[in-house]
Amino acid sequence: MPKVPFWAQILLGLVLGVVLGWAARNWDVAWLGTTLTKIGEIFVQLLKLAVAPLVFFAITISITNLRNVHNAARLATRTLLWFMATSLIAVAIGLVIGLLTNPGSGTGLSAKDAAKPDTQGSWLDFLTGIIPTDVITPFTELKVLQIVFMAVVVGIAALKLGEKAEPILNLGESVLALLQKALWWIIRLAPIGTIGLIGTAIKDYGWDLIGSYATFTADIYIGCALVLFGVYPLLLGTVAKVNPIQFFKGAWPAIQLAFVSRSSVGTMPLTQKVTERLGVPKEYASFAVPFGSTTKMDGCASIYPAIAAIFVGEFFHVDMGIKEYLLIVFVSVIGSAATAGLTGATVMLTLTLSTLGLPLEGVGLLLAIDPILDMMRTATNVAGQAVIPVLVSAKEKILDREAFATARSFSIEEADDTAAEPRVTAPREPATAS
Repeated sequence: MPKVPFWAQILLGLVLGVVLGWAARNWDVAWLGTTLTKIGEIFVQLLKLAVAPLVFFAITISITNLRNVHNAARLATRTLLWFMATSLIAVAIGLVIGLLTNPGSGTGLSAKDAAKPDTQGSWLDFLTGIIPTDVITPFTELKVLQIVFMAVVVGIAALKLGEKAEPILNLGESVLALLQKALWWIIRLAPIGTIGLIGTAIKDYGWDLIGSYATFTADIYIGCALVLFGVYPLLLGTVAKVNPIQFFKGAWPAIQLAFVSRSSVGTMPLTQKVTERLGVPKEYASFAVPFGSTTKMDGCASIYPAIAAIFVGEFFHVDMGIKEYLLIVFVSVIGSAATAGLTGATVMLTLTLSTLGLPLEGVGLLLAIDPILDMMRTATNVAGQAVIPVLVSAKEKILDREAFATARSFSIEEADDTAAEPRVTAPREPATAS
């Protein structure tokens, strides 16, 4: 529906999903429930299909693009420091909300509702699992952290080779453009995917489940909202000296797609597009956004594990003190790459619970409600992935403030048509050895 704004299509998908999911659950329409499930599964499967090659080529090319940016090392360092600083703020907000509301008390759930997850994260797996045993398995088994590692190595090696690597880099840029074009087609299907994903959630769980997790659900949404509409605007206004409302006007297409797709990596091309339209130089945005899509997770890796750990501790009557809360902070700031930008945050949660010595069965309590929570978490993630490049660009005085001031929401068709267009910027000196 090219004449209907994308946000309206998404909203229509949300409404239809709720109505059809309610009908399938209350009227016991088996074929409708199956159809909704399949639509949602196919949409997520299409996103995951593009994840592995997209992450590899996006990060490889993003690193090599830094050679065209002055003070590249300082830009990269400041970006990572801001990633960690905002994660620290987010996890602190999550802890405060959890301690004030006691989300694990009075849920009406019992121990039989708890179950260990099929997969879990551990520090040993996190540290040793970064390095792949071969170059094929990370792509076939979608081990995103290993793909990131290989992409970083290839990107740095290409920088060292210089001109000898140009043919490979040209090929990589062409492959990345092809992948992004294909992903735009998948993104256009988001309103249909929304019907399936939301409809399945309502069909499987209904409103009764939300009632059992009312406090926990409210905590996650309030915590994410405080970061999304409180912390980020404050940083934009005080650090970057820009209008936060103007930021949301420009970034809204990516934020709304993240909400329904529940995938930071799947939203990455759109996130990069809105970041560039907000005045961030293309060479820097092509580095910061891909890295943020796999490591910058304020919703999934900071707010969620903090509140979830308090929930599990209270449910199993395990007392936690200052040491445990500091461990939550440590895991959230250092281990956020474990979430890898995919739907769900089970790996990060199991990593947090195992570090605290809390029962992993607690994950089973939260899996049922996870799809509803993941929408707001991912929207927060993606907003943060756009905020940090704006902050750093402003501090480095490379932000195009005129472009920022005129940034606006745009249709998916516009983004698709301009996906491969180079951004016109003033020529810069190549990055120095620093």
